[in-house]
Amino acid sequence: MEKAKNSERVSLFRLIRLFAGFFIGATGTVFMINANIGVAPWDVLHIGISQMLGITIGQASIMVSLLVIILDQISGEYIGWGTVLNMIFFGLFIDLIMYLDFVPHTSGFLMSVSMVIIGLTLLSICMWWYIGAGMGSGPRDGMMLLFHRRTGKPIGLIRSCIEVIVLIIGYFLGGPVGVGTLLSAFGMGVVMRIVFKIVNFDAKEVKHQYIEFLISKEKRENIG
Repeated sequence: MEKAKNSERVSLFRLIRLFAGFFIGATGTVFMINANIGVAPWDVLHIGISQMLGITIGQASIMVSLLVIILDQISGEYIGWGTVLNMIFFGLFIDLIMYLDFVPHTSGFLMSVSMVIIGLTLLSICMWWYIGAGMGSGPRDGMMLLFHRRTGKPIGLIRSCIEVIVLIIGYFLGGPVGVGTLLSAFGMGVVMRIVFKIVNFDAKEVKHQYIEFLISKEKRENIG
């Protein structure tokens, strides 16, 4: 009985950590949007899609996440419930935070740069929290971890390369590009490495729980 209660407490803590991570990351995303000097590469894509289809940025984020999850599965990256929840709630939290409008807007350059740095830091903390929950990485981070494991290259470098590609696609869809975009594209990997080092976090050591009905026993044993 005591063991079952402990297991329930652990599961509840992991869910709280997961959703807290999503909210922190969504807040970081809105910080970067409200900085008004160009958004992060993925958000260049999201905003381009939202303008083209007449939907919210959060809804565009959910659409892109679904596509990335499909690509992750095709490429051999397995998903957990955290991956699915990330797809849904990260976008919903972005729309909620923008609706509540508690993140400041700014037009001053130095303040805008500071907001971008805050946003990058919050996104890195977000990744630490929800990846560390062990319920599956986020859709985009699943792609990042996939290439990280297959190439052995630094995780920050992999992240930056993916985001440059996304930036190019988003730009041609009409998404906003500026100084903040460059800071995000080339600074995210640096900030993430710093945050992960401070908290002594290694994403490769996390053992995730995957969605059972999608993965055979043999495959689960192969991926640890």
